[in-house]
Formats: sequence, C-alpha cells, structure tokens
Amino acid sequence: MKWAWRVARALITSQYALMLEYRAEIILWALSGVLPLIMLGVWSGSGAANAAGISAQQLSRYFLAAFVVRQFTVVWLINVFEEDALQGRLSPFLLQPISPLWRYLTAHLSEQASRIPIVAVLLALLGIAAPGLIWLPSAGALFFGFIAIMAAFLLRFLLQLVLTTFCFWSEKAAAIDRLLMIPYMFLSGIVAPIDTFPPAVKRLAMATPFPWMIDFPARLIAGEPVNIALGFAAITAWCLLLLPICHLLWRAGLRRYSAMGA
Repeated sequence: MKWAWRVARALITSQYALMLEYRAEIILWALSGVLPLIMLGVWSGSGAANAAGISAQQLSRYFLAAFVVRQFTVVWLINVFEEDALQGRLSPFLLQPISPLWRYLTAHLSEQASRIPIVAVLLALLGIAAPGLIWLPSAGALFFGFIAIMAAFLLRFLLQLVLTTFCFWSEKAAAIDRLLMIPYMFLSGIVAPIDTFPPAVKRLAMATPFPWMIDFPARLIAGEPVNIALGFAAITAWCLLLLPICHLLWRAGLRRYSAMGA
C-alpha cells in the first residue's frame, strides 16, 4: 500500500510539474472549450428557451455548469498515445513496472488541476462582463457535482481508451475519435439541454454514454431536479461495460505490439 502511494504521488507530482511547463498551451485548450458559453448566447438571442419552457436563469446556469464540466472532462489520451506509439516512446514505458496507462491517467488529472485557476479567471471575467450571471451553487450541488464530474471523466477516459487500443492496429486511430466527436457534441448536452430534445431523440441520447458526461453533471451543479441515483448508476454501468473491453483490447494490442519487435 505504501509503495502504491509513493508511486502515485511521484507520478502526480512529476506530471503536474510537466503540465505547468505547458501552461500557455493549457490556456489555449481552456479557451477552446467555450462552446457552451457560445451556445448560451445563441439560445438567449433566439428565444428558443421560452419555447422549450426554460427560464433565462435556468438556461444560463445550465450552460455555465456545462462549461465547467467540459473543462474538467477533457480526454486527449488517443492523441498522445498515438504519437508515443509512432515515435517509439511507448516501448520504454512498457518496460517499467507499472502500466503506462497510469502515467496517462495522472497526466490528465494533473492537467485538470492546472486548469483550475484558468477556469476561475474566465468565470470571474464573465461575471464582470455580465453581472448577475455567476451564482454560487449549494453545498450539496457542489459535492455531488464534483463527484459526477470525476465519474464522467472516468467514463470518457474509458471510452477513449477503447478507441486508443486501435493504435496498435492503425496509425490513424485518432480519426475514429474525431468521428465519435459528432454524436458526443450533439448528444451530450453541450449544444442543447437534453430535456429540450424531441422525445424520440431524447430516448436515443439517454441510451448512449454521452448525456452522462455533460448533461447529468451540469444539471446537478445548476441545481435542477435530477435523478442522482439513476445518473450515477448509468455511469457505473457504462464503466463496468467498458472496463473488460478495455482490458481485452489492451492485452490483444500488446501481443501484436510485441510481435512487431517492440
């Protein structure tokens, strides 16, 4: 147990220091995640919120919460793994006594930690530009929202890990992830709250893992009525489904990677 804690602390410390070296790039990444704020402006200016039965306050809180959720559920595993595999950096990682996946996971967590002051500044600037837009969620909303964000991040990490294993078979596996971004953008709740979808589309969306990555945590933080038990149960079920798939594909990919002489 002590050994595991020392390894985890060393990984987090080193990866956090590495992320601080790329803080200028992380600022750009954070700025690239402002689509929910853009959609807030679109919805506010179109009057579609009233037609959907959503008040202006509900709309603003939802998209602000979605902005925060998206900032801390970003996963870029497939891009860095593909580059490491193509440039040969993966081989020494595989020789180490711990799986390289732990290195990538701690890198993501460290990058999230480095985003906290950036997101805080962006929200402060937004509050100055639009007084009354920023609010303080209740303690319960913050607590469950934080847990939901971490759970949503784990779900998205596992989903992308499934796609990442295809890097063992293809040099362009990242293209599959870019293709998956299309349903993710439209079914996760980034461009519109799931409750505003037509019933048939809403049922389709809820049958996928995407709404639990953005819509569920955002509604929790925004203080909207939400079935907390159902949300966490759905995330848990998807994670339990993806875990064995990740394990099988990872082991099959490593066998193929070793067979190629790495």
